[in-house]
Amino acid sequence: MTKLSVNINKIATLRNSRGGNVPDLLGVAADLQSFGAQGITVHPRPDQRHIRYDDVLALPTVLSTEFNIEGNPFSKFIDLVIQTHPDQVTLVPDDEDAITSNSGWDTIKNRDFLYEVVSEFRSNGIRTSIFVDPLEEMVKGAEKIGADRIELYTEFYAQNYKKNPEKAVAPYIQAAMVANDLGIGINAGHDLNLENTAFFAQNIPKLLEVSIGHALVCESLYLGFENVIQMYLQRLGS
Repeated sequence: MTKLSVNINKIATLRNSRGGNVPDLLGVAADLQSFGAQGITVHPRPDQRHIRYDDVLALPTVLSTEFNIEGNPFSKFIDLVIQTHPDQVTLVPDDEDAITSNSGWDTIKNRDFLYEVVSEFRSNGIRTSIFVDPLEEMVKGAEKIGADRIELYTEFYAQNYKKNPEKAVAPYIQAAMVANDLGIGINAGHDLNLENTAFFAQNIPKLLEVSIGHALVCESLYLGFENVIQMYLQRLGS
């Protein structure tokens, strides 16, 4: 069964656009779990333009499911993760001013740096996941630095799904097979939505978790969070 982790960055963006505490980020996180979400994901960035560091520290008070913190491991991010001690940290190579994540790690070029970061998180009992493109060498590189999981960057799949779903998913199947052979877990995320998630989940062997935020929030504007969470769970075979 593939778990659904809901990225709540967009909730924080909406709150921050007016100041105050509407919508209540902690309240939304609690509601999403009650509707069936099996995890909550946040991606704090250095400028704190959506998720703030104090949000990250406060969220464990309302979480009963898996907590996943994503981000580029700058020193302040590392300190925040160790202080919060989530179930999982996902390392993403986005620049400080990136609008959204736009590539996976080069796990070969950045091997020494990532090995040091992963080792620090693992020594603190935090599961590590590395954001990678669906390339065999990048998956193998993630295993060599000691990562527990990879998160497959699914933008290419999402962009090409309507044209040719079999072709779009093919490199992800290959990357997943490599990960399975190496014994590391598989997560996925970026631009997955209600239309393309089921096909992806059905074709990726041993897919453990997907993280979905922007699309899920947009779909919920029309259908409501409670309905949309159940729709995703159905597509993931839950």
